Amino acid sequence: MLYLSAGVLVGFGLSGCSFNLVITSIAKVVPDGWRSMVFGAGTAAGSFGQFLFSPLGVGLIDAYGWQAALEIFAGLLLLIIPLALAVMKPRPVPSPVGAAAGASGPGAIASLPTQTYRQALAEALGHRSYVLLVLGFFTCGFQLGFVTVHLPSYLIDRGLSAQVGGWTLGLIGLFNIIGALTSGWLGGRLPKRYILSCIYFSRALAVIGLITLPASPIVALSYGAVTGLLWLSSVPPTSGLVAVMFGTRWLAMLFGIAFFSHQVGGFLGVYWGELIYERTGSYDIVWWLGVMFGFLSAIINLPIVEKPVARLAVTPA
Repeated sequence: MLYLSAGVLVGFGLSGCSFNLVITSIAKVVPDGWRSMVFGAGTAAGSFGQFLFSPLGVGLIDAYGWQAALEIFAGLLLLIIPLALAVMKPRPVPSPVGAAAGASGPGAIASLPTQTYRQALAEALGHRSYVLLVLGFFTCGFQLGFVTVHLPSYLIDRGLSAQVGGWTLGLIGLFNIIGALTSGWLGGRLPKRYILSCIYFSRALAVIGLITLPASPIVALSYGAVTGLLWLSSVPPTSGLVAVMFGTRWLAMLFGIAFFSHQVGGFLGVYWGELIYERTGSYDIVWWLGVMFGFLSAIINLPIVEKPVARLAVTPA
């Protein structure tokens, strides 16, 4: 039942209401110049939940037990359903202007042929920059999955309390609000590939600091603050690059594939963390794997080319 509920059902739930759908909805209703900033704002909004619910979860478990805590969280999650219904929109009606065959004149726009999802998928998977972006996003998931699940246990192993672990995760959520907004703002002004490279490189340095410095609440909370700035700040530039390269028509699918890579990394971060800990009695190997992946992702994001594919290089007639 644990595998079915916390694994399969929660996994489907996360994929059904996560960044690929939320960000795509935002991307289609804002001008291009605002897109990176609102990507950051959408990411930051989700981060407030982590800040709020991580220490709240620790408190509920201490007061009522983990079963009651999960039941309370399940009830709160039901609020998403009416909120989702509130933002439903009718399908737009295609405009007949310029649709007639042979439309011409100063106001006519050169139209692109409608691209099927198969064509979009083939185009993206054959695009070197997109493949590099997807591979880099794997590291993000690996680090986030491992830290979210195993950081509290790691801190307990080093002599700190469960409350320190809860507040460290809470600080990650709080500072992620700042990091996501900053990343979105920078994405409209700097090359997104450089932002991603700096994020992955800095994450690796933060982990090195955590595992090499003496264990203390100050070190743990400082790690939470620094990591929070880098936590989901990779989402705005990653989704922004997909939109730049391929447009918004198939953004949900293409960013969803990148997010799939992210979740595969998350699965391995959680699974390897437990497997290696059971066999060695330590999380050190997985921490250093995260450091290695961080440095590799910092490198492979640098060659990404930030420009639309040739198909989109069509200007008004």
